[in-house]
Parts: sequence; structure tokens; C-alpha cells
Amino acid sequence: MSKALADCLRYNRWANLALLDACRRLTEEQLDARATQSSRSVRELFSHVVASELTFVLRTKGRQHEGESRHVEPWPGWDVLREVASSSGDDLIAIAVRLDEDELVALPFKGKTYGYPKGFFLLHAIEHGVEHRTEIKVTLALTGIATPDLDGWFYSQAAGYGGEVAGKTDPRAV
Repeated sequence: MSKALADCLRYNRWANLALLDACRRLTEEQLDARATQSSRSVRELFSHVVASELTFVLRTKGRQHEGESRHVEPWPGWDVLREVASSSGDDLIAIAVRLDEDELVALPFKGKTYGYPKGFFLLHAIEHGVEHRTEIKVTLALTGIATPDLDGWFYSQAAGYGGEVAGKTDPRAV
């Protein structure tokens, strides 16, 4: 079991859902906004983040790209995106909770098989989510649209962490 990794994936799930919920009222033009001409649109980025999380779940099982993107690409709408993001986020958390840190996953790629620690795919899911959520936020900021703060402190509030400890003034004493 990897409690710390499971906690990071709980944050990842929360951040995905918070950004999806905050962006539900975007216009078609705003969804098609791009930070640069060569970058993906906000719509494409949302679909990519959600489809990738399905892929990361499969990879922990030694499977690779088995049509999971059909659930979210092309744009399926907000309700489907949210449902798939929530479900795959739950799956990633459950995998982390049951994680055997020494378990390797044999993953086929281009006719060869490669071994990876199962936790690598969970770490990759977290990094990938941060990268593309930031890209969405930057793209929207360039068009003057405010997005939610996805800082860890806001997650801690949403998760109910950080309650006052009565009679304790030295944080090391907690």
C-alpha cells in the first residue's frame, strides 16, 4: 500500500473534477481556444487528460491503448467527461491503496515488452494531470477567463484537512 501516492491521486482526482466543474459554462469559442497555434484546444486538452487516465489504469494491468479513448474523444460533453474522470480517478486511487511497491508490470510496446514498477504509471498520471491542467488554465488566462485555484491548500480545505489543534502552538508538537 502507498498511502502517500493514494493521497496524491486523491488530489489529482479533485483537481480534475474542480477544473471540469469550473469550466462547464465555457462557450464553444472558449473551448476551442489555444495558447498557441500549434497547441491543443481547451476541449482537446480536457478529452486528452480524461482519456489518458483510462490509459494509465490499463497500463497498471499490463495493457496498452485498447480503445479507451473512444469514451471521451471526440468531445463527449461535460457529463460524460466528469463521469469518466471520476471513475478513472477512483480506479487510480484504488490501485495505489493496493499497491505492492515491488510489483513490476510487463508492458508491450512496438513488438517488445518492457518492465515498469506499477507505481510509475500512478506517478505519471499525477504529473500528466498537473501538466495539462496548467495548460488549460494558461490558455484560459490568455483569453481573460478566471479558473479555480488548484493549489494543495485549496485541496486540503476541500478534503477537510488542517483543523485547529487545541492547545498546540508549536507545529512540531502536533
